[in-house]
Amino acid sequence: MTPSPNDAETGAAARATRPSSAEAFGAPCWVSLMARDLDSALDFYGSVMGWTFRPGSLGEEFRIALADGVPVAGIGALAPALQVAVAWTPYFAVADADETAARIRERGATVAVGPVALHTGRGALAADRDGAVFGIWQGSLITNWESWLNTSPAWTRLNTRNAFEAAIFYGEVLDWACERPGCCDVQYEHEEVVLRHRGHVVARLTSGAVEAAPDPSLRPHWHTHFAVKDPEDQADRAQAHGATILASGASPTGSWVRLSDPDGATFTLNDHAA
Repeated sequence: MTPSPNDAETGAAARATRPSSAEAFGAPCWVSLMARDLDSALDFYGSVMGWTFRPGSLGEEFRIALADGVPVAGIGALAPALQVAVAWTPYFAVADADETAARIRERGATVAVGPVALHTGRGALAADRDGAVFGIWQGSLITNWESWLNTSPAWTRLNTRNAFEAAIFYGEVLDWACERPGCCDVQYEHEEVVLRHRGHVVARLTSGAVEAAPDPSLRPHWHTHFAVKDPEDQADRAQAHGATILASGASPTGSWVRLSDPDGATFTLNDHAA
């Protein structure tokens, strides 16, 4: 597992002021990458995204990525024994990791790792019924979590077989659109499911993925987006540092470029938030 949200800050004072995952249940709270070569990944994302890095609480094999001093994401070294794809993974805040893991299993999905204790919280990696990998996190969040979420330096989209069915699964697992105060709202807009937390769009679910597609980008998966000022310029920079440009285009809200980093992890650069 990669650096968790609470790895972004250390110290008793910081822990005391951090919001809890129970306050943000159901919402994305972090994104992270497991890389085969940590140093190469840090060089790539530092050069392309302008990020700086600092150690987290999980040791020398983990780093917190900072944009202008603000935590954005986590990057860790993939253990050689783990036969998993290199990928950006979203984590969702939960009040109880064990209860959420049980819900995942009860609904025919898979908990691959955990829940395990990590510093001041507990986390797990899972895959939904269509194979899309995601994480859950119970514990402290970064102090500026609301700002991280609302300004969307990183946001996530589920490309899935059927967005409506996926929303039902995640709603039951993560308590979306439940009667508890503070839950995430779910709406169907323009042929996709839109997830909002306190009025802000925090994730999108889109239909059309094919489970048996030979192209991994067409299979069900959670895909990480980073908001940048000039996607085309940064994509050119990424290509100069060994990335592959997979696709580009424009939407009603702005332009985007989808990339694969030198290690094979895909992500999209947008000139807009979620």
